[in-house]
Amino acid sequence: QVQLVESGGGLVQAVGSLSLSCAASGRTFSSSAMGWFRQGPGKGREFVVGIRWGGWNTERTYYADSVKGRFTISTHNSENAVYLQMNNLKPEDTAVYYCAADPVFRNPLSTDHRQYAYWGQGTQVTVSS
Repeated sequence: QVQLVESGGGLVQAVGSLSLSCAASGRTFSSSAMGWFRQGPGKGREFVVGIRWGGWNTERTYYADSVKGRFTISTHNSENAVYLQMNNLKPEDTAVYYCAADPVFRNPLSTDHRQYAYWGQGTQVTVSS
């Protein structure tokens, strides 16, 4: 079992920045992916950004078009943590943000939330105009 705990989030004005963190504990896996999803009011859960680890200590990142150039995912494997730096935030970024982990190696990384087995509790991000 893997436990994911998010932190960060909050209220920020448009064009501001926020950082989210996700700490993983419990059974870990050496080759898998972690991602950030979000769910806005009245919307479905959508993929934001993900990072996939593969062989030869490689990693690859994937970004939704809506956040490219504004959001950055990073990780510290030794800490089993994934971070999301969000810059130039827009009101449409308002949502509950979830950290998720996929224990199955997929190439490319899955953007389908249904394929992620482990989820954090979510953290609210509100961007005011």
